[in-house]
Amino acid sequence: MAKVIEGLYYTESHEYVRVEGEYGYIGITDYAQNELGNVVYVDMPEVDDELTAGEEFGAVESTKAASDLNSPVSGTVVEVNSALEDTPELINQDAYANWIVKVKLSDTAELDSLMDAKAYGEMCGK
Repeated sequence: MAKVIEGLYYTESHEYVRVEGEYGYIGITDYAQNELGNVVYVDMPEVDDELTAGEEFGAVESTKAASDLNSPVSGTVVEVNSALEDTPELINQDAYANWIVKVKLSDTAELDSLMDAKAYGEMCGK
């Protein structure tokens, strides 16, 4: 069973956002990394790029497949996890510790449309 962490917000396409103040850390869930298999490349946006909730902002490639990344929230990229450029497999080791981008949130009301841990866990359990 994939790990689901309380206090995060989840999308149906298996991204999460961890909110700390006015910032959100976006990554893929444990379920997603498990489905993908060995992650070999992470395509990330640039700092200062604008993300829009529900729209693609990058991709994760594994030995099995490539999967687009869809942003759970809108905001401005303030940091990318540069460790993933050289060591993308960190996502397989701990998907929640190894976020992909940090954004300054532009509309916290968007969080209301995302799933909590219980709803996401139920969706993955289907």
